[in-house]
Amino acid sequence: MNIPIVYEDEYLLILDKPAGLLTIPTPKRESRTLTSILNDELKVNGSSYRLHPCHRLDRETSGLVIYAKGKAVQKKMMDTFRLRQVRKKYTAFVQGSLVRGGGEIKFPIEGKVAVTRYKVMQRRGDFDIVEVTPLTGRTNQIRIHFKQIGHPLVGETKYAFRRDYKLKAKRLCLHAQSLEFNHPLTRKPICLYIGLPEKLKDFLNTHK
Repeated sequence: MNIPIVYEDEYLLILDKPAGLLTIPTPKRESRTLTSILNDELKVNGSSYRLHPCHRLDRETSGLVIYAKGKAVQKKMMDTFRLRQVRKKYTAFVQGSLVRGGGEIKFPIEGKVAVTRYKVMQRRGDFDIVEVTPLTGRTNQIRIHFKQIGHPLVGETKYAFRRDYKLKAKRLCLHAQSLEFNHPLTRKPICLYIGLPEKLKDFLNTHK
């Protein structure tokens, strides 16, 4: 697969993951994931290291994902995540019109504190375009939080029924657009941004 590399050095590889591809297997033990594709290619090329994911994106979510070249680097990068020293921003299209132009959603997820900050960037009739900053890293946090406030993501099928909303999309409208952190080994500031994929641009072009 032609998966774009956004950043690479001797320790890290950061990619633009397409929607529809798992980062790692679920308990169903899927054999084809982004991690398996990358490591199969490394094996064919005779590389001396393996790539290890430092965090995950949902299967349906596109955007920036960080891999470490080796377990030791993975641990350092995951420590950076654990200390909440990685700033992540997403673009989401949410059903309806949010009452407030910005704020924080603070519903616990599986008994754990979960906080999502958001800002409405544009209002478009049946949906809002929102910049989302998760302040905690719970599984499916953004999707769950917007469903809990009555504005599920456009294209959502796991936490909302398509039939309940007239606005439909062929994919989940959620994209991990930016990452900012200090490199765990070099301490160099890393600031990355990637625009919307073509399918989300097409959706915007057809839903003015």
